[in-house]
Amino acid sequence: MAAMTFAFEHPHLATVATLLHGVAAEHILPRFGRLQRDQIREKTSAFDVVTEADEAAERAITAGLRAAFAGADVVGEEAAGRDPALLDLLGSSDLAFVVDPLDGTKNFASGLPLFGVMVAAVVRGEVVAGVIHDPVGQTTACALRDQGAWLLAPDGQRTPLRVAAPLPVKQMHGIVSTNFVPEPLRTEVNGRLSRLASTNWFRCAAHEYRLAAAGHVDVLFYNKLMPWDHAAGWLLHHEAGGHSAHFDGSPYRPTHTTGGLLCAPDPASWAAVRSALLG
Repeated sequence: MAAMTFAFEHPHLATVATLLHGVAAEHILPRFGRLQRDQIREKTSAFDVVTEADEAAERAITAGLRAAFAGADVVGEEAAGRDPALLDLLGSSDLAFVVDPLDGTKNFASGLPLFGVMVAAVVRGEVVAGVIHDPVGQTTACALRDQGAWLLAPDGQRTPLRVAAPLPVKQMHGIVSTNFVPEPLRTEVNGRLSRLASTNWFRCAAHEYRLAAAGHVDVLFYNKLMPWDHAAGWLLHHEAGGHSAHFDGSPYRPTHTTGGLLCAPDPASWAAVRSALLG
């Protein structure tokens, strides 16, 4: 891109949303429930898998973004798995896109209709736009830096997104993923979960962030922070009025892959949840 900072605006966001809808319809949904064993491969574990749908969707999204945004960098989950140096582009590029072509791959491969497609636009280390598409429901959650967050229906209707109103910790419902929390902290956090009203985990950050941004859950708790899992959702939650930070209170950046991330309705709620879960 040119040396000047790219101004990401509503027409650009619409371009990305339309692209994700089309890619999901062409490359993801036709494969749902029809994958053969040789079309699913383990990456780092039996839980961390990749399918032909992930790879086809990433190729199509990458090509579409490069065609629509000449000169932009694209950091896809599968591409970065092959070349981790791509992550360095997020801090320096005038315009980079972070792509999760199929979030919730384990759900997808298991025949569970709980998965999504996520893209975040990043300008010199700052997330400026986020799009999370639900291929099954065919709705798209969108956020634009300093301009709010909304849910876009297939007919074009927009519904503003807003996080839940603050509540005491004991009344909060949380989505908590402690899988990647190191011991002994993992056991300590798991032992404190009963301080919330309820907790669960959907194996799909795309839907988890959408739930929090719409006010259907109060708390999100993550430890591993790969940008394709969190950049778009973090902005969606932020623009829906929420407060989030690393476990030590420092602000999230898409270049950060450690430090944990806690999301809550407001700063006071964040502090109360942090105290309840992390001590």
